[in-house]
Amino acid sequence: MAIEYRFTLDDEHQFTYHIELERAYDPALAQVAPKWTRLEHQQCSNCPLSRDTFSHCPAAVDLHRVIEDFQGLPAFKKALVWVRTPEREYTKQVGLEEGLRALLGVIMATSACPVLGKLRPMAQNHLPFASNQEFILRTFSLYLARQYFNHREGRHADWELKGLVRMFQQLQLVNQAFWQRIHDTCEGDSNLKAFLTFFSMASSMTVSLETQLQKIRPLVMSAGDSFE
Repeated sequence: MAIEYRFTLDDEHQFTYHIELERAYDPALAQVAPKWTRLEHQQCSNCPLSRDTFSHCPAAVDLHRVIEDFQGLPAFKKALVWVRTPEREYTKQVGLEEGLRALLGVIMATSACPVLGKLRPMAQNHLPFASNQEFILRTFSLYLARQYFNHREGRHADWELKGLVRMFQQLQLVNQAFWQRIHDTCEGDSNLKAFLTFFSMASSMTVSLETQLQKIRPLVMSAGDSFE
């Protein structure tokens, strides 16, 4: 199963990416990746990977082509972004910041990084150009669905969402380290701004869980008592 992205900026700039959702760390591919993708370069403080097994950061290896393709291009530059998932196609005229945020998110969530892998269920139901409200609603929905199955199958169910906060605290550490990785190699601002907005959406889940819940409460409760 794969997701395709195509960015068309003008007659001279068109970039296409084919993202396999189930992929493993490829040592051969890592060896030809740039130096900033090595595991020890700005390594995440919570990285569980061993340098004996992983010479390079799996997520950085997956991302480096995108970073290099858009290096030096301004974030405000418009692009026609076409996305094809196994279920449907999307097309939207957006600034590079918004288009790259969507692409970076799905690549990172499907990398071999065990921390980012917590987001894999969202990538398998990928929604390009998601708003902050959509991101929050999908995050809560998938997490609570997992707790329901835990409860039904006799495991501990985290109805208070404490594990969700811990997960995003770990993701925030990864995002901060990646910010430094990308900052080290970028000349322009499109990659930096795209990653900053991706980082901001993820970090919002750790600042105030109740605030995020209140943002989606009207939408969830709009059906009144019809589901009881």
